[in-house]
Amino acid sequence: MKQTTDANYIQQLITEGEHVHQDFKFAISDARKIAKSLSAFANTGGGRLLIGVKDNGKIAGIRSEEELYMIEAAATMYCKPALQLENQLYRVEGKDVLEVYVPESKEKPVYALDEDNRPKAYLRIKDETILATPVHLNVWFHNKKEVVVTYTEKEQSILNLVGQHGELTLNKCVRLSGLPRKLVIGLLADFIRFDLVEPVFREHTFYFRFSSVRLNRLRNKLLANYLKSGGNELATVRISAFCVAMLSNNSFICKYSIFFRKYELSAAVL
Repeated sequence: MKQTTDANYIQQLITEGEHVHQDFKFAISDARKIAKSLSAFANTGGGRLLIGVKDNGKIAGIRSEEELYMIEAAATMYCKPALQLENQLYRVEGKDVLEVYVPESKEKPVYALDEDNRPKAYLRIKDETILATPVHLNVWFHNKKEVVVTYTEKEQSILNLVGQHGELTLNKCVRLSGLPRKLVIGLLADFIRFDLVEPVFREHTFYFRFSSVRLNRLRNKLLANYLKSGGNELATVRISAFCVAMLSNNSFICKYSIFFRKYELSAAVL
């Protein structure tokens, strides 16, 4: 691996600080631990590690080539599937800084093996590496195939709960719905894929709430339909049952006689 003296490039990266696509590492001493960071970047749009840079941005330099070997071991031995990294060594302030670029994986989820060789998937949120939830795993698995969602009382019950409580943890959603945990995980994952629900990470906990973007879009659509009908309270507006469930607490909906149809939605439709 060739060494380059483009110090300005590294300094520019350091000024960005740590974020969702960049992390600083003072040193690499545990291949399994660094595999978590590789997994997180591969599952979250890719990113880079700057090895030999402290958390405060001070350049310490890598200590030996052994750190490069640990990076390769983390990518090939402790990440499943194995990752192909792009490494570049820079000479900055008389010290060596290793840039490790992790491309986004096309085979999500990428797991990191823990001390007991158990696979765990991670993702990046802001400047943190976070353990993925079963819902995230389900989203990644479903992205590999076309998923058809039918609207039944089970789907409606989950959406109604989210609407009533504003946001829910997975455990609370399972408890309040009375549905099997595996089923709730699958439903939340499908709703995320359809951009109906979004995960929010706060205080080391994931919550699930209605997608703010989709919610505003649907409200605008309903308003447009209402105005188009001349504001007639008896007007019948045909919208998807998902939209109705999302907006069930909105008093604006009470102005409508909603016409429901039996239907199925695929990811391609939305």
